[in-house]
Amino acid sequence: MEIESQTESMDPSNMLPPPPGTFQDREDLIKHVRDFGANQGYVVTIKKSRKDRRVILGCDRGGVYRNRRKIEESKRKRKACSRLINCPFEAIGKKEDDVWVLTIKNGEHNHEPFKDMSQHPYSRRFSEDEVRQIKVMTDAGIKPRQVLKALKKNNPELQSTPRHLYNLKAKIRQGNISEKSFKSWRPNRSVPVNTTNPLEPSSKHNIHPLKVPNLIGGKYVDSQACAIIDVINPATQEVVSQVPLTTYEEFKAAVSAAKQAYPSWRNTPVTTRQRIMFKLQELIRRDIDKLAMNITIEQGKTLKGAQGDVLRGLEVVEHACGMATLQMGEFVPNASNGIDTYCLREPLGVCAGICPFNFPAMISLWMFPIAVTCGNTFILKPSEKNPGASMILAALAMEAGLPHGVLNIVHGTNVSFAS
Repeated sequence: MEIESQTESMDPSNMLPPPPGTFQDREDLIKHVRDFGANQGYVVTIKKSRKDRRVILGCDRGGVYRNRRKIEESKRKRKACSRLINCPFEAIGKKEDDVWVLTIKNGEHNHEPFKDMSQHPYSRRFSEDEVRQIKVMTDAGIKPRQVLKALKKNNPELQSTPRHLYNLKAKIRQGNISEKSFKSWRPNRSVPVNTTNPLEPSSKHNIHPLKVPNLIGGKYVDSQACAIIDVINPATQEVVSQVPLTTYEEFKAAVSAAKQAYPSWRNTPVTTRQRIMFKLQELIRRDIDKLAMNITIEQGKTLKGAQGDVLRGLEVVEHACGMATLQMGEFVPNASNGIDTYCLREPLGVCAGICPFNFPAMISLWMFPIAVTCGNTFILKPSEKNPGASMILAALAMEAGLPHGVLNIVHGTNVSFAS
């Protein structure tokens, strides 16, 4: 039994993906994923990047082929930690409005974790301060071996070799030194790799969980509430995020924002409101994997069940796309002697909805798409156990063109709102 448990601890599935969340800028997102990966025993690198819009992160095994050109492909031998084994892990950071949103496309690995991060080539990189010191000493004419000796005196654990130093000095002499060279990431070798079983409860997996903001007047607003509720991943028992118990003042601000947005929104032509729903259903189909992954992490559904949750809600959005016909009134001439009757369907004003925990996406989509397409403004209160799907749907609604204040989101429990 002991041998069996040791084998399981080295299983690639023990390497957890970083929890999804939102970040103020791209660098914070990348640093979060890299630091979390290093703690789990894998190294994250940038695979593709469009600096102001999107970044795709993958797992870098490190190493290269030996004698790549001399040996035919079928007989090539790889080093033990070759990056060319193509680990399937992939995380995507995408800019939405003013924040960067992290989602995990594939959290699996096809290799064992590093027991010691010094095994990876990235650990031989120079830090930002070391690059600056090398540049100053190079400009002063100090010889490479003396430069390396001075660096190792300041940092005895430095693993960089003369070859790394010569390559960097060559870039400095040629004027090819860039901001990227200064900000290259190096794993912190002093942080031990976490090899605990992910099925066991542990607070190490998410030291700084994301605090979910309110959405008020089209802006993400951090709650000033002192009381918070942890959102727990049922599979790993880790804290995914923290939900604030919205204060009375913040709730009033959401109602006020909805009231201010109502007059102009009710006078918006129904065809314009329809077009937003057409765009929303397109965006939901685009991000259905992201929504399903969030539901799986926060609520525990299987990915297939989570996708079904989203698709059943999507049917209501598609129904809302026909609102021009659904909102037509009725007219009966001469219903009685000299009397005509008619019926007008008008928006009510500010509406509200409270979601249960069992269908986080479906029930949110049962509520606000129909309400806002009819010309109402809406305040949504997601379940405190899984608020992520509602937050993603609200972001997609604003991306589709929903004006600020038409949809607002506040968090809390029945106790906080009853008071």
